[in-house]
Amino acid sequence: MHTEDPNIFLGSEIEQPKPEEALFHILPIPYEETVSYGGGTGKGPAAIIEASHQLETFDNFSSPCDLGIYTRKAVDVNGPAEQVMENIAKATSDILQLGKMPVGIGGEHSVTWGIIKGYLDAGIKDFGVVQIDAHADLRDRYEGHKHSHASVMRLVCEAGIPLYQLGIRAYCEEEIEARKQYGVGYMDAHELVPTNIQSIELPQNFPSKVFFTLDIDGMDPSVFPSTGTPVPGGLGWYQTLNLFESVAKQREIIGFDLLEFAPIRGFHAYEFGAAQLLYKLMGIVQRNLNAS
Repeated sequence: MHTEDPNIFLGSEIEQPKPEEALFHILPIPYEETVSYGGGTGKGPAAIIEASHQLETFDNFSSPCDLGIYTRKAVDVNGPAEQVMENIAKATSDILQLGKMPVGIGGEHSVTWGIIKGYLDAGIKDFGVVQIDAHADLRDRYEGHKHSHASVMRLVCEAGIPLYQLGIRAYCEEEIEARKQYGVGYMDAHELVPTNIQSIELPQNFPSKVFFTLDIDGMDPSVFPSTGTPVPGGLGWYQTLNLFESVAKQREIIGFDLLEFAPIRGFHAYEFGAAQLLYKLMGIVQRNLNAS
């Protein structure tokens, strides 16, 4: 008889497989250190995992869990930012050494640098990053932090990794300059949202492998108010999924994360929505693997 495990994603429906038998390795990263407005992202991973127990295994198109979902222990996020990033990098590198796909759940957006460092440490260098976000996150540092949620994509660019941004609608002059300096591609919210653009074409010279980072504030607050730094004018539910799918059809997704979810007590719709979003992203990856 199946016994439900509250600490694993979709634990109401599936047993925890052996790590080597699962493609998707969920990595909870409950880090919340440099948030600059609303808090709560540290509680995001556990809330998403708990809400996933209400999901159906069939996502309307396929059953992503058929490829195996392994939920890892939460990363130790105690100590200085540099140490936390090393812990995240080590956990990510361990997943990659198994030949599996990291699926990060945050936590604030600064953790993406730890994940990316894990790829670099594992010897994976020829890839790009596609970002859905309300904010450009290209500041050199923010409130004194180099490892800030507002600086994370600057670190990615400084590491020489190509970046393409979607849905941005809050940035400063420094970040506009950084886009020019690092050759960042983008399609901002004012282009995407009013005309409801559902797919994009990545530049021809963009790498064939992509890590996709999805800050939940990239979506409109009418869909997800449950985030620390909401900005009006964001992406809709289907638009977000379709943009992700348009990237998955053009490039190989080698991992992704879902960040900045901050549960609102008493509003479990958003927790379920975040869990469903994560699972649907797995489904898109699954179906595009099958198509290739």
